[in-house]
Amino acid sequence: MTDVGQTTRQDPPTVERPWQSRPVRWSVSAGVLLAAGFVAGLAGAPTSLVTGIYVVATVVGARFFAAEAVEELWEDHEIGIELLMTVATVVAGLLGEWGEAASLAFLYSISEALEEFTEDRTRAAINKLLDLAPRRVTRLRADGTEEEVELDAIVVGDRFVVRPGQNVATDGMVEQGRTAIDESAVTGESVPVEKQAGDRVFAGTSNAQGALVVTATATASDNTLAQVVKLVSEAQERKGRGEQFMERFAGIYSPAVLAVGALVALVGGALTGDWDVWLLRSATVLVAAAPCALVISVPVTYVAAIGSASRKGVLIKGGIYLEELGRLRAVAMDKTGTLTRGAPEVVDIRATGAGGSEDDVLVRAAAVERRSEHPLARAVLAAADDRRLVVPEATAFEAVTGGGARATVDGTVHRIGSPAFVEGEGCDLTAVRAEIDELEAKGRTVVVLADAHQVIGILAIADTVREQSARTVEELHRLGIERVVMLTGDNPRTARFIADQVGIDEAGAALSPQDKAEYVQDLMDRFGHVAMVGDGINDAPPLATASVGIAMGTAGSDIAIETADVALMADDLGRLTDAIRIGRRTRRVVRQNLVLSFIILAVLVPGALFGVIGLPLAVLAHELSELVVIVNGTRLARAS
Repeated sequence: MTDVGQTTRQDPPTVERPWQSRPVRWSVSAGVLLAAGFVAGLAGAPTSLVTGIYVVATVVGARFFAAEAVEELWEDHEIGIELLMTVATVVAGLLGEWGEAASLAFLYSISEALEEFTEDRTRAAINKLLDLAPRRVTRLRADGTEEEVELDAIVVGDRFVVRPGQNVATDGMVEQGRTAIDESAVTGESVPVEKQAGDRVFAGTSNAQGALVVTATATASDNTLAQVVKLVSEAQERKGRGEQFMERFAGIYSPAVLAVGALVALVGGALTGDWDVWLLRSATVLVAAAPCALVISVPVTYVAAIGSASRKGVLIKGGIYLEELGRLRAVAMDKTGTLTRGAPEVVDIRATGAGGSEDDVLVRAAAVERRSEHPLARAVLAAADDRRLVVPEATAFEAVTGGGARATVDGTVHRIGSPAFVEGEGCDLTAVRAEIDELEAKGRTVVVLADAHQVIGILAIADTVREQSARTVEELHRLGIERVVMLTGDNPRTARFIADQVGIDEAGAALSPQDKAEYVQDLMDRFGHVAMVGDGINDAPPLATASVGIAMGTAGSDIAIETADVALMADDLGRLTDAIRIGRRTRRVVRQNLVLSFIILAVLVPGALFGVIGLPLAVLAHELSELVVIVNGTRLARAS
C-alpha cells in the first residue's frame, strides 16, 4: 500500500491492467493448466499425466492463498477464509479428486486476485490526481527572465507562469493576469471560475485562456491536491463500524466453520463407514460456508464510494462518516458563511443628531472598529472606505468578547456593539428602540454607537443569503431529513428572518460556540444522527459534537480540512445533498451485498451438508457470488 503520509511523485507505479498483477498471472496459469488437464483427459491421455497436470495446476493456483493461510495461522494464530479453502483443496487432493482440487484452487485464486486488483485500482485512481499538476514549471527569476524547473523545486514565494491550456502547478495567489479556471478536479465544480490578481488558484486546476503569473503559497508536497490525495487515501483505509463488525464476525465464524467441517467428516464417516464420501462432503461444506462475499461486501463498497465522492469535491474521512451520512435525520447549519455569503455589508446608517451626520457616525464607528478583528468591524471599515472618509486614530481600544468594543476618539470614550452591549454600558436606548426593532425585523444586524452620555447613531449590517441555500434546504426535506436547523450568534429577529427566507424548520439565535455545541447535543438526543455544517474553524465545538461535522469551502484551508469529518471543497452548499446521497446510496449497496451473501450461505451450506451440492458447484457458486458483490460495490466508483 502507498504510504499516505508521503504523497509524492516517487510513489511506486500502480497496476492498471489485470495482467500486470502477479496473483492474476499465477491464477490464469492455473486456469490454463486446469484446461490442459481437462483436454488431456478427453483426449485419452494416461491418467498419471492428467493427474500430474491437475496437481501442478492446484499448486500454482494455491500459491498465494495457501501461503497466506499458513502465515495467518503461524504468525497471527488466526483461522481465516484462506485456511478453509486450503484445507478443502488438500482434502480433495488427498482423496484423489485432483480435478476438483485444481478447480477450487483456480476459481478461488482468480476471484481473490481480481478482488485485490479491483481494490488496488480503485485506491490508485485517487493518486492519479497528482498527475494533473504539470511536472515542469516555468519559474520567473528575480530579473523577470524565465527558467524551466521541476515541480519539486518550487518553494513558497516563487513566481511562476501559467499559460493558456496549462494546469496550475501548485497552490498560489494570482499576481498578474486574468482568466477562467476549471476547478472541477479539486472542488467538483464544473463551471469555470473567473480569476484575477489577488485570487487564489489551486494545484491541478486547468487554465482555460489567459496567461497568469502566480506566487506559490504551497509546495508540491503540501498543496491542496496533495492534501486531497493524502486524506482520501487515509480515509479508504479507515474502517467503519460495519467493516469492524464483519472482521470480528469472520474471526469467530471461520474457526467455527472449520470445526463444523471436521465434525461432518468424523460423524458422517463414523456412522456410515464411508470416509471418502464424508471427507469430500466436509471439504464442500468448508467451501460453501466460507464468508468471502460477506467479508468483502462492506470494504469494497466503502473504498469505491469514498474515491467517487472525492472526485465530486466531497472528502469523506472514513467509513464511519460515510455510514453516518447515510443515516442522518437532522442537519444543523451555521448561518454566517454557510447559509449566507459571510461577507456582511453596512446597508443603513441612521444618525440621532447627537453626533452629526451619517458620515460623522460612520467615521467614529470606523475609528473604534479599526483595531477589531470582528467581521462586522470589517464591514464598517469597508463602508467608510467606500465613502472615502478620513478616519481618525482611536486610542485606548478594548474589545469586549461577544459584545462590542470601546475606544477613545477625539478625546471622548465611544462604545460600539450590539444593543444589549451598549445598554449594558449604561446607555438608554429608548429613543432608538423602535428603529432597532424595525431593522432587526428585516433581518439586519444592528450595531449601536454611543459616547459616554448618549446614542450617536445606529448602523444596520446585512449578509446576503446564498442563492442555493433555499434550494438546498428544500432538497434536504425532499431527502427525508426530518429537521433542518440554523444556529447563529445573531439576534432572534435576524435569525428568524433568514430562517424564513430559506425554509429552515428551527432557528437557534444569540448562541456562543459552546451554546451551539449544546444545541447540537440536544438534536442528537432527539434525532440520533445529526450533521453540523460550518466553516470548520469557528464552529469547532458543534462540529465535534455532531455525528458528522461538515466543513464547507475548504479548498486551500488546511485547518478546515483537518477539523471536519467531511469537507466540501467548493464553496457550494449544494454539495451537502451530494454527500448525503452518496452516504445513502452506499448503505443501499452494502445492504444488497449483505443480503446476497447471506442468501448464498443459506442455500449452499445445507446443500453441501446433505450432499445435494458437489464440490465443483459449491466452488463455482461461491466465487461467482464474490465477484457479483465486488462488481456491485465498485459500481459506486462510476456513479454520477
